[in-house]
Amino acid sequence: MFSRILIANRGEIALRVIRACKEMGIETVAVYSERDADAIYLRYADETVCIGPSPSHSSYLDIPRIISAAEITDVEAIHPGYGFLAENPHFAEVCRSCGIEFIGPSGEAIKLVGDKSRARELARSLGVPIVPGSKNTLDGENKALKIAQGIGFPVIIKAAMGGGGRGMRVAHNDISLINGYLAARAEAAAAFNDSTLYLEKYIERPRHVEFQILADREGNVIHLGERDCSLQRRHQKLIEESPCPILEEDLRRKMGDDAVKIARAAGYTGAGTVEFLLDPDLKYYFIEMNARIQVEHPVTEMVTGLDLVKEQIKIAAGQKLKLKQEDVTFDGVSIECRINAEDPAENFKPSPGKIGVCFPPGGIGVRVDTHIYSGFTISSHYDSLIAKVIVHRKTRGSAIRCMRRALDEFVIEGIKTTIPMLQDVLSHLHFIRGEVNTGFIEEYFST
Repeated sequence: MFSRILIANRGEIALRVIRACKEMGIETVAVYSERDADAIYLRYADETVCIGPSPSHSSYLDIPRIISAAEITDVEAIHPGYGFLAENPHFAEVCRSCGIEFIGPSGEAIKLVGDKSRARELARSLGVPIVPGSKNTLDGENKALKIAQGIGFPVIIKAAMGGGGRGMRVAHNDISLINGYLAARAEAAAAFNDSTLYLEKYIERPRHVEFQILADREGNVIHLGERDCSLQRRHQKLIEESPCPILEEDLRRKMGDDAVKIARAAGYTGAGTVEFLLDPDLKYYFIEMNARIQVEHPVTEMVTGLDLVKEQIKIAAGQKLKLKQEDVTFDGVSIECRINAEDPAENFKPSPGKIGVCFPPGGIGVRVDTHIYSGFTISSHYDSLIAKVIVHRKTRGSAIRCMRRALDEFVIEGIKTTIPMLQDVLSHLHFIRGEVNTGFIEEYFST
């Protein structure tokens, strides 16, 4: 087992990794930008290193600075968290070439699953259903038009690399396809430094269901059930829950088996997710695999009783999975709400600024993952996610009621947050009935 790990991230995920390491008896090194010098989690790390100014490209995305910090603090491994460099194959390769273990899959596996076009072809070769679309990446809008006219509108154009909903456009006709192609290409180039695109048939009113994967270096792969991530705004998840309220056991088993099949064929190791769209007829289609710990991993932890960050670390240290698929059990229902520093009344405009009073909720079955506190200043330099509230109850109805109560208790003064909008969603009759899809927010809560 490692004795010292560097965390190449910030915010709530940095604190989450520190907590796991402390319980494992592992020392931690936290890196931080000048803007994050007052971050609360720096108090809990065994050592801290400033890696540069506030902009991410000069700190959290600066590979040489992070490697230098790792070398001078004599760490054995780096945990990338999510975002920033977590799915950067070059970073994984640099870590290992410097004799530092990257807590995640190999660079080659990241390249394979990170290229959505290649990942689709892998799934197709394994007999896993995929959404009809381009077999390869697009080399121009004329090719995109030809494919779209062949499979029929609507279609969706996606960036081959990256994620987070960027570089994606839905098109319903020739004109919107050309405009969408140009816009997606520019956005992908800016976000991922890669303008490669591919095209799929747009599945209308689907659910987004992902399976949590764990895989060790000896080829053992299991899944830890699914998470329903259908509540999204502009492809950004807002509410996640486990289990999916409409999955019957036979369908869950088929999707889980396919998720394991893809991860094994990709030579994947560590924690990751295999993601599917589920159409109104309960037909499922593979869409992508994410090579990192997910923001929403706590809901899986709540229903399985497993610590996914600890599992990541054990796998990276060369330990074999102790669980087999038949050993995985599930208890109750868990729901997560992401709290963002945004103003829903102003089209989700970011709301940076200094927090006044901050008082998180508590009680049985309530978990809050956050890095904010009274007096902390939310920066405009980073993502607007400031907290996650996770609840666990025996039934979905009681979990929803618990979440409403928890959000009512959560006091965050001085900035705008998405809490009021989340409360409205949790009270909506269609959500309570489990009748949701990826267009739910736009349909009922557009501003």
